[in-house]
Amino acid sequence: MSLTMYQASIPVFVRMLDNLSGILDKAAAHAEARKIDPAIFINARLAPDMFPLSRQVQIATDMVKGCAARLAGIEVPSYEDNETTFSELQARIAKTKAFIESVSASQVDGSEERKITLKFGSKELSFLGQAYLLDFVLPNVHFHLTTTYAILRHNGVEIGKKDYTGDY
Repeated sequence: MSLTMYQASIPVFVRMLDNLSGILDKAAAHAEARKIDPAIFINARLAPDMFPLSRQVQIATDMVKGCAARLAGIEVPSYEDNETTFSELQARIAKTKAFIESVSASQVDGSEERKITLKFGSKELSFLGQAYLLDFVLPNVHFHLTTTYAILRHNGVEIGKKDYTGDY
């Protein structure tokens, strides 16, 4: 039995978003228990030239909603990117999860050869659907989730590998 594009995307994204939500819950609880201003975590970076935690979450959610929409051949939802609290980031994750769960297998399956073009300013990237998912989206989502995890771990939040990977 072969793996479908839907199986390789939407359920994987849902799991990743659930794990991200759990990590943010632990960070919020850590901040509250230790009387740390949550904005310290939300604005924390691993390095001066890297995006803060809030932007890492925004990019991760943008990647999964964009992928789901592009593979399904539907319009990509637009978000404002103005989250500054854990609850606002959680709402963004929930909104993203609801959107990707609304995309059906019949919309995504068969998108292996769908032409996907992304524009970043004057730069343009072109993919076929399967390469877009496997070579671009999944590595980028994992990068931004890993960076979110690393920012929080570096700042003392008690999270571990299982928080990132989730239960099996």
